[in-house]
Amino acid sequence: MKIAVINGPNLNFLGIREPHIYGSHSLADLEKEITSYGQEKNITITCFQSNFEGAIIDFLQQCYHDDVAGIIINPGAYTHYSYAVSDAIKSIGKPAVEVHISHIHSREDFRKNSVTAASCVGVVEGFGFDSYLIALDALVRYINKHKKEG
Repeated sequence: MKIAVINGPNLNFLGIREPHIYGSHSLADLEKEITSYGQEKNITITCFQSNFEGAIIDFLQQCYHDDVAGIIINPGAYTHYSYAVSDAIKSIGKPAVEVHISHIHSREDFRKNSVTAASCVGVVEGFGFDSYLIALDALVRYINKHKKEG
């Protein structure tokens, strides 16, 4: 099974940006952790990060062509206003789980709204890097359940 993990703007600054919120580990640390966790479960993880909305949309569309089974996406700030990313998630017809390292509902008011969540099968937030691992487990269960039903 192939799963894509997409990280949006400023997540390349993990470990530098607001460590009291996002922790002291880097994006490379996160990618290593989720890739290793996926390998334990016989899942191929492809990681992608961009600060550019169009590049994220292009990557989502490539996931369709690459027959990726599902998506884990942390849209970063695009969570709150990118209808283009939301539409791209819907358009590829692959199940996606939105993730956030922080608990966005306990932060500034503008962070409490997600325009991308409605395009996803679920949202995991507030568990630090473990949000990605929880999302991976939930996504695989979702995919397997819907294969049996389909």
